Amino acid sequence: MPTTGERFERAVQIMEKLRAPGGCPWDREQTFDSIKPYTLEETYEVLEAIDDRDWPELTGELGDLLLQVLFYSTMAREAGHFSIDDVLDRLSNKLVGRHPHVFGDVKADTPAEVLRHWEALKAEEKKAEKKKQFEASGEGKGGADSSQPADSPSVLAGVSSRVPALLEAHKLSARAAHVGFDWPEIEGLFEKLAEETAELREELKAAPIKGAAGTGVAGSGKPHIPPDQRERLEDEVGDLFFVLVNLARFLSLDSESALRKTNRKFKRRFQWMEERLRSAGRGPQQASMAELEELWQQSKQEEKRA
Repeated sequence: MPTTGERFERAVQIMEKLRAPGGCPWDREQTFDSIKPYTLEETYEVLEAIDDRDWPELTGELGDLLLQVLFYSTMAREAGHFSIDDVLDRLSNKLVGRHPHVFGDVKADTPAEVLRHWEALKAEEKKAEKKKQFEASGEGKGGADSSQPADSPSVLAGVSSRVPALLEAHKLSARAAHVGFDWPEIEGLFEKLAEETAELREELKAAPIKGAAGTGVAGSGKPHIPPDQRERLEDEVGDLFFVLVNLARFLSLDSESALRKTNRKFKRRFQWMEERLRSAGRGPQQASMAELEELWQQSKQEEKRA
């Protein structure tokens, strides 16, 4: 029976052979940029398998995600940047360094204490890296105080703007909360939600939106909105989303996961409605809003009975 290390080494060797002369033409022509979309796709497929609690599927999806790591590492080794060994060493060092309560003598008995230590260690790492870059540039030599970087990094530094917007909002607000910028209790979030909702309604009162011809279903007519008002509405709706993300964070919920589950629930119920209408030889376009609403309520009842 091969060990975990032997299995991993086999996967590395297979990836290297695919990229080597005489390997797979498709794999050989890939670049860091061409692989990026697959990395995102595989990540979401992992999340979907977890939501479905489909463990056999998750096994395969995690393998596909690991393939992305091997792909990037193999291309980086070919270019002389780093290898999979460097990736593994950095991961192991990071895990040990950021868990002094396990591998050192720091005390952390609760998840909250662990997170505080984690954020403090990351901040120290960033400060040390910035200092290293500052000194390497030569600016730190001969100055008034070369022991410190020129400026302190923001607590929000490192939060990527390329992740999904809900996740970015969660990370930004969590970072701010770690330094005390947070609501002391959940009621404040509900008050903020009411405030932002009122501001959106006021904007709509100031310039009522006229719907275009359509089925009469909310949003289906694609009403015309002047560019200046669209920008203001976008700001107000964005504020609402941000408050909702904070509400989820306050409750230790993942807003991305919560919305994804609601999307799946909507899809399931709407397709149930379509099946009922299809059995009568019709589609949603031929049904009135009242009938659609009645079917929607029926679909909810069916789920409760299931």
